[in-house]
Amino acid sequence: MKKAVLVLEDGTTIFGSGFGAVGEAYGELVFNTAMTGYVESLTDPSYTGQILMLTYPLVGNYGVCNEDYESDSIKASGFVVKELCRNPSNWRSQMDLDTFMKMNEIQGIEGVDTRKLTTKIREHGTMKCRIMVYEGDKPDISTLIQKTNSQPGISECEVVDRVSIKKQKRFYEGSGPEIVIIDCGIKNSIIKQLKKKDANVTLVPYDCNFNDILHEAPDAVLISNGPGDPSTLNHTIDTVKNLAGKVPLFGICLGHQIISLAMGAKTYKLKFGHRGANHPVMDCETGRVFITSQNHGFAVEKYSIEGTGLEITMINPNDWTVEGIRHKELKIWSVQYHPEGAPGPHDTYEFFDNMFTEINRSANQ
Repeated sequence: MKKAVLVLEDGTTIFGSGFGAVGEAYGELVFNTAMTGYVESLTDPSYTGQILMLTYPLVGNYGVCNEDYESDSIKASGFVVKELCRNPSNWRSQMDLDTFMKMNEIQGIEGVDTRKLTTKIREHGTMKCRIMVYEGDKPDISTLIQKTNSQPGISECEVVDRVSIKKQKRFYEGSGPEIVIIDCGIKNSIIKQLKKKDANVTLVPYDCNFNDILHEAPDAVLISNGPGDPSTLNHTIDTVKNLAGKVPLFGICLGHQIISLAMGAKTYKLKFGHRGANHPVMDCETGRVFITSQNHGFAVEKYSIEGTGLEITMINPNDWTVEGIRHKELKIWSVQYHPEGAPGPHDTYEFFDNMFTEINRSANQ
C-alpha cells in the first residue's frame, strides 16, 4: 500500500494512504460538496491548478466511464478523499478510480477527515496545498511545507493557456445557427447541449483576435467556463469588448466574469468559492429558485455593475453573489452557474433554450 502526506501552507500536515501515481501534486486546495460526479469533476478544465477535495465520504464506488469525461484527461492537480472504493460495481464502469488516476499520472490521498479539513478551508479560505504519494521512508515535512509556500497562487498561474484549444477547430456541423466558442477550458457537456440544438460549433483559442471570430460570421459567440482569475485574461477581455454590439454574446462561469470585466464591472476572489451540485439561484424577475451546479472561485462585484449598462438577472440567495446578468441595450447575457449540470441537476437547461430564442430573434431583426 502506498503512503501519502498532505501539507498546507500554514503547516497543517495530514498522513494517509496514497493512490494514483507516485510523486507530488501541488495547487490550491478546494472542496466540492456533490455526492456524485467525481469523473466529471476531475476532468473539468476549471479545476486546473487546483487540488480537489470531496466532502462526500465514499468515492469511486461506481468506477470510471469515459462517456463522463468533460475533457480528454484529468485536469485537477490532485485528489483528496475520505475513503476510496477500489472495487467498483456498476454496469457502465470501465476501470477503477485508482487505475484512472495512475493513467493520468495524478496523485491522490485517502484516509483524510475531509469534512474537518473543509471546515478549516471555510474558516480560513482556500490554501496552497501539496500532496506527496510515496513508497518507503517518510519525506521531510519541513521541506514540503517550504515548497508549498513558495509555489505560485492560482492568480499567478497561466492556467487558461494550459486548457484552451491551440488552433481553431470546427467541432460540429449542424443545420442550426453558427456558434463560435471562445475556449477558456470548455466542458464537453456544454458542447453536447449545443449539438442537441443542431448548431454549427467552432472553437477558437482564448487569445483569438476578434476579427478572426467575426470572419466566421457567427450568429452568436459563447465565452466558456475555465480556470483561474478572470482579471488576468486581458486579451480575452479586449476581444469581448470589440465583439460587444457586433454579435450576440453569451457567457458561462468564467465567461460570465470576462463579459462583466469587458463591460466595466469588477471581479473578486471568494473566500472558498462555490463548488457543488446544490447551489440555489434566484431569478430576480420571477422569484423562481433553481438548484444549480457551480464551480468557481471568483465572482462579479455586485456594486461595480452600476453604470456599465449591465443589470443583474439572477442572484445567489445564500450569499447574494451575482449569478446572472444581461445588457440593457446590447445583446449580451451570461450566468455564473453551470446550466449544463454534469454533474448536477438539469433545472437550468433552459439557458440554452433562451440562448437560441435570442439568436433567432436577432437573426430576424
